[in-house]
Amino acid sequence: MKFSRKTKISSEIPTASMPDIIFMLLIFFMVTTVLRESSGLPVELPKAKRIEKLKSRRHTSQIWVSREGLISIDDRLFNVSDIRHIMYDKRVSDPMITVSLKADESAKMELISGIHEELRQADALKLNYSTKTLVN
Repeated sequence: MKFSRKTKISSEIPTASMPDIIFMLLIFFMVTTVLRESSGLPVELPKAKRIEKLKSRRHTSQIWVSREGLISIDDRLFNVSDIRHIMYDKRVSDPMITVSLKADESAKMELISGIHEELRQADALKLNYSTKTLVN
């Protein structure tokens, strides 16, 4: 006489509560995520009547210059003499890089000229000056 098994092992994974778990994770990450608007030194950008927006942020490196003369690249402070080496390394890794200079309107022109000279030495000749639109 042949006996049949009455208990079958189920190999299915229950997925009924998966949408609930996904939405709970989504809400958790939306609540706990903080978006940084900009990184760098606090600067008051000069005003301009006409400005042109950069086409891509992917090939852009920002240099921040504060009114006190502090220079920040990638959230680290540097001297003027260090800019040449840093920007040369960036140009080697990305030949299409554009340097965006965000200088405070009260920054000394002597410092800006020194940065220009260092960028010339690094062969980083694509330079963009960041401004705000003049509100009339």
